[in-house]
Amino acid sequence: MAFGDYPAEYNPKVHGPYDPARFYGKADVPFGQIKVGEIGAWLSRRNKSPQAIAGAVSRAWWRWQHKYVQPKRAGVAPFFQVTLAAMTFFYAINYGKMRHHRNYKYH
Repeated sequence: MAFGDYPAEYNPKVHGPYDPARFYGKADVPFGQIKVGEIGAWLSRRNKSPQAIAGAVSRAWWRWQHKYVQPKRAGVAPFFQVTLAAMTFFYAINYGKMRHHRNYKYH
């Protein structure tokens, strides 16, 4: 599979129009339905290649787009979500500098 191609599992005659938010591979048990003893086997069945990780991130992006950004009557939720994510990111990268400016009470 080259960059920008459809997934190898996608068949337009079976699946219909392509949806970038859908996984076309073999279905597996959802993480919420496995038992604690089955976690290792479940994780070993995952494809951990960079291409598979990029595909998972892309599907998550498109699911978020379809749910919050692209509806006809989209609200302000995506703006608040992006703002919260940016605030969390910048807090995390500046935590080392802010940690030294704490006010300590010595007693």
